[in-house]
Amino acid sequence: MRIVMTGATGLVGGLLVHKLGEHDLSLVGRRPVADAPVRTKQLVGPIADWPKLVSQSSFDVAICCLGTTIRAAGSRVAFAAVDRDAVADFAAAARAAGARQFLMVSSVGASPEARNFYLKTKGEAEAAAQAAGFEQLDIFRPGLLRGHRTGKHRPGEAFMMAVSPITDLLTPHVFDQYRSIAAETVACAIAASIGREGSNTRILENRDMLRLAGIR
Repeated sequence: MRIVMTGATGLVGGLLVHKLGEHDLSLVGRRPVADAPVRTKQLVGPIADWPKLVSQSSFDVAICCLGTTIRAAGSRVAFAAVDRDAVADFAAAARAAGARQFLMVSSVGASPEARNFYLKTKGEAEAAAQAAGFEQLDIFRPGLLRGHRTGKHRPGEAFMMAVSPITDLLTPHVFDQYRSIAAETVACAIAASIGREGSNTRILENRDMLRLAGIR
């Protein structure tokens, strides 16, 4: 498969990139991925240039693991520029470059009608991906992601990760989509979904990702 991917320097993306070595992989980002598989093509430039970089090749599959926080971005405007606008532009460019399947990491609770700004922005990004017209759209909505992050420290996420074993135990099974989930599990689920059969949109929550990763 010819795959174009963005978000490879993040938690899920950094794990996923090492599961795609058998594919013809191109990574789009603001900086190179130092430990990417040997045959990987790196398309590096500012976010505004990503559509042009994507347009220079043709692809079968596009994967978006972009994600930041309002605090890390510095403002709501800067956050939306990455988590909504960059996602929308990447999806449109990938579709124009021939991609039939789009797989994206979103968030549990995402909705364009959400009152929470973070979840509303994620929902708007999902809507943009749907509007791009892919034959197959896979939207992964994990709960709190567990895993080791490199780079900028996120104290809020670090605290939530530390208490997640307790909060997970207190969360009823019927609400297990709100429990935390290992980033490794999400990465495995995405890898397992590449090239799947069918032409539809799938919303995948924690239990679905655990099943795809072979854990449940």
